Amino acid sequence: MKAATHRVAHEPAYVLHRYDWSESSLILEVFTRHHGRIALVAKGAKRPSSNFRPVLLPLQPLQLNFSGDTEIRTLKGAEWMGGHVMPTGESLLSGYYVNELMMRLLARDDAHEALFDAYAAVVQVLATNHGDAQAATQSSALRAFELLLLREIGLLPSLEVQTSTLAPLDPDARYSLAPEAGLREAEAGELAALRGVEWLALQRTLDDRAPFSATVHHVAGMEAGLGAALRTQLRMLLNYHCGVTTLRTRQMIRDLQGL
Repeated sequence: MKAATHRVAHEPAYVLHRYDWSESSLILEVFTRHHGRIALVAKGAKRPSSNFRPVLLPLQPLQLNFSGDTEIRTLKGAEWMGGHVMPTGESLLSGYYVNELMMRLLARDDAHEALFDAYAAVVQVLATNHGDAQAATQSSALRAFELLLLREIGLLPSLEVQTSTLAPLDPDARYSLAPEAGLREAEAGELAALRGVEWLALQRTLDDRAPFSATVHHVAGMEAGLGAALRTQLRMLLNYHCGVTTLRTRQMIRDLQGL
């Protein structure tokens, strides 16, 4: 007797990436709240008459219906949940950067509900016009998301102790995040290192009941030099675990800023 096909309905999700599967269909990489990152085939999605065409966009909150027990499931229905418009300009590129991180670092079929909530929050920030403070607000949101992503997938060490010795941090000493060694005392000349008091404060925000908003608020209040140092520390760690020197979307943003 044939086993029943597994069906999922009304699943909160975001499209991370899409690519052609045939003349009329797409393969979607989506991030779902309860099933993690999964692959779906959207049959006929490229046809002009398809109901999927205006819905399957990145950085938009969706509810999906899908079925199947194989590596690539079949999309049965998709509904846009509203809430915000598509980010534009540099905000859109920042959203693609977040999606590239997710594609490179998240294993399939591994649920991360807290990370899903943080992803939804950072996308909301990117889609909102913050006026003159927009760049600073979005930068703080990106740093918060990077920290939460690294912690959620087990790549961020405790920021309360030195990783190799478990010795407590000296609030006045300077420490760096090394990809293979974790948090360690900084060597002379490491300009991007942060003092122990800063790492300890970041750990407290990550442990907050609302870690995304708490971390955004804390990073936004950091002095410009400290914020830049944190960005450098996280970028080195992320690039190492992504296996690249520079992420493609980051290079695109850099090129556009150069123009």
